[in-house]
Amino acid sequence: MTHRSAPASATPLLGRTALVTGVSRRRGIGYAVASAFARRGAHIVIHHHRAHDEEQPWGADDLDAVRDGIRSQLVPGAELVDIGADLSDAAAIPRVIEAAAAITGSIEILVCNHARSGGDGSILDQTAETLDAFWDVNTRATLLLTSAFAARHHAPAETRRPGDRIAGGGPYAGPTGHVFWMTSGQIHGPMRGEVAYATSKAALAGVTTTVAAELLELGIVVNTIDPGPVSTGYLDAETTDRDLEGLDARVAGTPFGRFGRPEDPAALISWLASPEGSWVVGQVISSDGGFQLA
Repeated sequence: MTHRSAPASATPLLGRTALVTGVSRRRGIGYAVASAFARRGAHIVIHHHRAHDEEQPWGADDLDAVRDGIRSQLVPGAELVDIGADLSDAAAIPRVIEAAAAITGSIEILVCNHARSGGDGSILDQTAETLDAFWDVNTRATLLLTSAFAARHHAPAETRRPGDRIAGGGPYAGPTGHVFWMTSGQIHGPMRGEVAYATSKAALAGVTTTVAAELLELGIVVNTIDPGPVSTGYLDAETTDRDLEGLDARVAGTPFGRFGRPEDPAALISWLASPEGSWVVGQVISSDGGFQLA
């Protein structure tokens, strides 16, 4: 096993365990996030569902290469675990959480990066099955993963009524955990032909404040990230699932003249997960290089 050494000042996540879902492609945001956490000292647990990628025009990656790439960035003593699971199956959620906790007995960071893509349509194309498919993966699985993550910090109590607070044990010297959700461009404008996807992601952005307020009682910090358009393959002409006409001209008119790279949102998330970024709580943060301002 190859490890990359790093000075203590560069490893603010040393000893922590981070679970990152949707890590199956080296061009993906999940891979970049897991890599950033690895360089900062964390134990890494990656989740993947290769069957989904195989159905997309950008195709699946070599999982051995994905694992090797992240493993090569671990600091000495850190471990990498990976688990495959279809998160549309709610029964898979506890198995993923337990696999993450098996390294040290705890999980300090959860990044819900997984997403269903493809097979969407306009409002005229929607069926109950389409809406459920996107909801089950993008929204329900994220909420259930977050609930299971939080339950490891605080045992569920009696049923609460609307308005009831979770009884925590604060004040806390620092966060007891970090949770990150991923939303999308629906917060800035229309996403034509992606009604089911936009709905599932909008729900996460909309409930961020509520869940963040509840889990803050346990010392858990929740934030949601909108990474903007990131070049992960779906914006390449040969592997896209959409019409790219006019997009190059729009990108050329932005101040930086490029799409986002996976490393851009990964840098934000890894900072927010560190002690320096932990004062940011309950926010929906866009990281798009000003794309929506151009």
